[in-house]
Amino acid sequence: MRYEKGHKDATRQHIIDVASAQFREGGVAAVGIAGIMAGAGLTNGAFYNHFESKEDLVEAVLAHALGGRRMGLRANLEAGKRLDATIRDYLSARHRDDASGGCPTAALVAEIARHPKPTRDAFTGKIVEIVELIAARTGKGSARERRRRAMAVYGLMVGALQLARAVNDRKLSDEILEGAAVSALAIANGG
Repeated sequence: MRYEKGHKDATRQHIIDVASAQFREGGVAAVGIAGIMAGAGLTNGAFYNHFESKEDLVEAVLAHALGGRRMGLRANLEAGKRLDATIRDYLSARHRDDASGGCPTAALVAEIARHPKPTRDAFTGKIVEIVELIAARTGKGSARERRRRAMAVYGLMVGALQLARAVNDRKLSDEILEGAAVSALAIANGG
C-alpha cells in the first residue's frame, strides 16, 4: 500500500506528539513504547520505522517540545509581550495544572539527568537557547550579568513549577507560584 507524500513524516510527528504528552504526564521511565503506539493508534512494530530506540524518541521529543517552547517564547517577546507577562504565564495555575501540555523542562528535568550524554546534549542545547532569550530581556548590565540572571530566573521558574505540582495543598501551591513569580521578576529586573 502506497501512502501520500509526507505520510511518514506526519506519522513520526504524531508519535512524537503522543510521546511528548505521555512523557510529561507520567515520566519517561513509566511510559513504554506499547503505550505510546497505542495512544498514537499504531502498532508496536511501526515504531521502528520511525525511531531506532526509545532513547531516540526521547531525544526527538526534547528537540521538538523544547524547540516549541523556545519559539513560543521568542514569538511572545518579539510581539511585544513583556518578560514579566511571560514569567507570570509560566508560573500560573493553568500551567501548573496542565503537565501533559506544559513545560517539558519542569516535567522531565530530573529524569533527563539520568539519560545518556546525547540526550542530555540535546536538552542542554535547547536550555541554552531559552536562557539566551530570557537574558536578552533582563534588566541592565553586561551580557554576563544578564545571562546569570536569566539562568537564575529560568531555574527558579522550573523548580517552583515542579514544587507547586508536587504539593497536595492548593493554597500552598498557589503561594509557591506567586512567590516565585515575584522573585523571578525581581531577579530579571536586576534586583
